[in-house]
Amino acid sequence: MAHPEGTEASEYGRPLSAREHGQGPSAPGRERTRGGGPLTAREVELMNAYWRACNYLAVGMIYLQDNPLLHRPLVPKDVKHRLLGHWGASPALSFTWVHLNRLIVEQNLDVIFVAGPGHGAPGVLGPAYLEGTYSEVYPDKSQDAEGMRKFFKQFSFPGHIGSHVTPETPGSIHEGGELGYSLSHAYGMAFDNPDLIVACVVGDGEAETGPLATAWHSNKFINPVRDGAVLPILNLNGYKIANPTILARISPEELEALFVGYGYKPYFVEGSDPAQMHQKMAETLEQAVAEIRALQKTARLTDTPTRPRWPMIVLRSPKGWTGPKELDGHKLEGSWRSHQVPFGAVRENPAHLKALEDWMRSYRPEELFDAEGRLMPELRSLAPKGHRRMSANPHANGGLLRKALKLPDFRDYAVKVGTRGTTLHENTKPLGEFLRDIMRDNPATFRVFGPDETASNRLQALYEVSGKTWMANLLPEDADGGYLARDGRVMEMLSEHTLLGWLEGYVLTGRHGFFHTYEAFAHVVDSMFNQHAKWLDISKNHVKWRAPVASENILLSSTVWRQDHNGFSHQDPGFIDLVTNKSGTVTRIYLPPDANTLLVVADQCLRSTDCVNVIVADKQKHLQFTSIDEAVSHCAKGLGIWKRASTDEDAEPDVIMACCGDVATQEALAAASILRARAPALKLRFINVVDLFKLQSSAEHPHGSTQREIESLFPPGKPIIFSFHGYASLIHKLAYRFIDHEDLHVHGYREKGNINTPFELAILNETSRFHLVIDVIDRVPGLSVKAGHLKEEMKNAILDNLAYAHEHGRDRPEIADWTWPD
Repeated sequence: MAHPEGTEASEYGRPLSAREHGQGPSAPGRERTRGGGPLTAREVELMNAYWRACNYLAVGMIYLQDNPLLHRPLVPKDVKHRLLGHWGASPALSFTWVHLNRLIVEQNLDVIFVAGPGHGAPGVLGPAYLEGTYSEVYPDKSQDAEGMRKFFKQFSFPGHIGSHVTPETPGSIHEGGELGYSLSHAYGMAFDNPDLIVACVVGDGEAETGPLATAWHSNKFINPVRDGAVLPILNLNGYKIANPTILARISPEELEALFVGYGYKPYFVEGSDPAQMHQKMAETLEQAVAEIRALQKTARLTDTPTRPRWPMIVLRSPKGWTGPKELDGHKLEGSWRSHQVPFGAVRENPAHLKALEDWMRSYRPEELFDAEGRLMPELRSLAPKGHRRMSANPHANGGLLRKALKLPDFRDYAVKVGTRGTTLHENTKPLGEFLRDIMRDNPATFRVFGPDETASNRLQALYEVSGKTWMANLLPEDADGGYLARDGRVMEMLSEHTLLGWLEGYVLTGRHGFFHTYEAFAHVVDSMFNQHAKWLDISKNHVKWRAPVASENILLSSTVWRQDHNGFSHQDPGFIDLVTNKSGTVTRIYLPPDANTLLVVADQCLRSTDCVNVIVADKQKHLQFTSIDEAVSHCAKGLGIWKRASTDEDAEPDVIMACCGDVATQEALAAASILRARAPALKLRFINVVDLFKLQSSAEHPHGSTQREIESLFPPGKPIIFSFHGYASLIHKLAYRFIDHEDLHVHGYREKGNINTPFELAILNETSRFHLVIDVIDRVPGLSVKAGHLKEEMKNAILDNLAYAHEHGRDRPEIADWTWPD
């Protein structure tokens, strides 16, 4: 059996690990059997000096606000009042950066850097400053003593930058504030980027999170013919904030077995002596990159996209490497005490001030910077130039590379609607056909992501142009409707974390994508959404050099009102509540009532940039209410009066029946039809909302409404009966500036559910047409007396329909088959 270079087979037919090759020690401190390494003594000297400069800058950022080059002894006023930042992870980050730079220069590699432990920002900011990129982006942080002083002072300082690799950091594409997403982001960046290597440093604390654990499986979705490569570098520094890390405390054999089991070929770089570690890291990185290129070359020459065993590196180094060994009787380097600020009280404690100065002088800054504060020329020459600098790589500012999607005309996929409210159609099925042709016309810049639910959510038309990416084993039965393909562009894995991470990495590097999931389980990625929305907010509104990226588009389907068969656990419409907490400049929520409005909304979302667009649309068959032209007009307004369901034309309404959501709209229309027939004198205004933020003030959201716009639709003092898809409190929250809440009566999901019929579920949550009619009768002055008999009929209908569902296990035909009467 032939194996690509660097992957010779063991007797069991699997690729050998790095330990079996003899490429690294089998335990910490054990030396390799072969001496030397690929670096000359001079190269070691220069690379170590560059790394010393990085570490010097990292310490300066955490502690100093003046005297950056130590041209005089430190005094208390040189030190910041508040010491913030994370030293512990920083040295390993910059160590890795320096070694990647060497190979970038030697081999002209295209590499971007992902810092999983993004709290170690000093380890990334330092190299970005030394490479000159930081000064290019922020000219006041010039490469001289004054620029360095400002560079130090701004770090974790009010009015300036944070302590993580935030969007303000050149070269950063992943903040790493919340741990767990670095590896999925990295793989998303590599998809359809054939020449790119994504070096992803994973912290050993981060490695304990659920999202990171599933993301290791991403190697089973990389196609070496068309995709780039991810080189995971697991940094075992041994500690989190105050505890040891799990992976650092298991045996070397168990650790290796873990990653071999994940399908990687692990290499081990372990130790603390800088000279030895430079040789080990240089040799290991050379080997790993050579293997990546050999695997890709073999796959591309033969056009055989099989799954190789990709290399990874385990870098075991001390926490707070090169820092003080101990202070005040406590161990610092190699201890959890180095995680953040190794020691404080520097302004107050002379011994600590001296310890800080001794620490900083141990890097010999006079050998690294000239008298003006510029990096020495021989060190400047080590860094790549131009866009080959990881701090200036355009992939890390993906909007520079983004090209607009080639979009077909959504009107071509419209459902033909004759008599409105009588045609049944699966709302998401035309969307699937639309996405199919987008994928066909954008074969290298568009992917669809979803957790094993593409067909379930009625998007199966995608399979006509692409299968599901699958690089693991194939079985004969997969040919019978499995739709698995080595070159697939439909991404399915039963991990919302990994899928959304892939999508975010994909769009942040200049491409486009679409994510869909069951509505209730979108909560799995609540926090991921939060982090991405925050990244977009800062990038869009505060970092002008970041170019706009494609929006993150999320479809929530299999919605609460049609999860009657799966039960209570699958009923939760609350993800949109979370979305409304984030900045209005980057959030959009749409609840299209039918297939044609869904097409219009999807087209808008796919054209947008720098937003998270959330679309809520069920997959089951629903009544269709709008022609495509009506859908375009309605979506352009975001909300509006539906004349065909209203009875208040040229008159002041007695009541407003409002609705938002597909099932909510149908129930509201059914209620309106009852009132039209049984209370013909009632002046009813029917309003549908498709853009949820239209209910918010324009002062709070760019899609919001003015007071005059709202009052023209919802006249003050008139009762509003609102049939809503989600939790009622959300409507009150959005509309609080506009509408007297004594007049606003929202019917939404109330956490009542089990194995129900669809209509039984509506009854239990008081969102049924009968409940809406009763509420209108109760709220319109004088109607409760005139319509007393109708109200009693509605109460009886509720009881009758519950009894019918419990006896027959289905809804009455006149409910299930209801259509708009005229």
